[in-house]
Amino acid sequence: MSSSRFAITDLTHLYADAVVRRDAEQWAATWAPDAVWELGKGRRVEGREAILELWNSAMDGFHAVVQNVVNSTATLDEDAGTGSGRCYIMEHYVRADDTRGILLAHYDDEYTRVDDTWLFASRELIVQYSGPRDLSAPFQNAWG
Repeated sequence: MSSSRFAITDLTHLYADAVVRRDAEQWAATWAPDAVWELGKGRRVEGREAILELWNSAMDGFHAVVQNVVNSTATLDEDAGTGSGRCYIMEHYVRADDTRGILLAHYDDEYTRVDDTWLFASRELIVQYSGPRDLSAPFQNAWG
């Protein structure tokens, strides 16, 4: 595995670690300055500062979150310093109102290398399931 592939793996793990610990500084440092974050339902934010502002607001709605990176793929253009990939996540959460649930999703990612550091140029969240831990809510990617 190339050092850049290791860097992308580390990037996704740093992101998830920052979510679990609610470390805004570490989380923001995973994004390029002009990055784009898409969360579906018309929620698109551009620029690291605006992305961080939305993240802090969203995190206020949670008492606890554990985000795990399940698996991922990445294709990188070393010469251009760009790439794309997909990162599957699983989150267990307790909302501020004590609602408990699970999120199964993936991010469609674009990467960029800035000053020899790989960062997210964009992340689009694609939800497969969000609901009770017993998986009783409908799956959004159900076949047929």
